[in-house]
Amino acid sequence: MPDTTPEAPEDTMAIVAIFEIPGMTQDQYEQSVVKVTGRPGPAQKPSDWPVPGLISHTSCPTPEGWFVADVWESEEAFRRFGEIIVPILRDLGVADVEPKIYPVFSVVTP
Repeated sequence: MPDTTPEAPEDTMAIVAIFEIPGMTQDQYEQSVVKVTGRPGPAQKPSDWPVPGLISHTSCPTPEGWFVADVWESEEAFRRFGEIIVPILRDLGVADVEPKIYPVFSVVTP
C-alpha cells in the first residue's frame, strides 16, 4: 500500500545535532548544564531546556573530549537553543564547535 502521509515542511523536520568537542571536560559540560537549566544537577527531562523542541539529549566523555547528540523537533528549535548555548560555551572556554546536522529518519522514545 503506498504511503499517503504528507511530508512535513522542511523547517519542521526533526534533526539530530552531533557535537564532537575536543578538549571539553566533564566539569565544563556540567557547568554548561547548570547555565542551561538554571539549577544545579543534571538535566533530567526536555522541559529543563530553555527553549521547547528538544526530543532527546545524550552526552558522554570521549578520549578527545566530549560528545553530545541532540534530537530536536526542527532545525529552527535547535537554532533558538544555539543562541543560548554558544555564548555559554564561549564563557566556559570551549572553542567554537560546529555541530553536524542530519535530518532524522526515525526516532524511538519510551
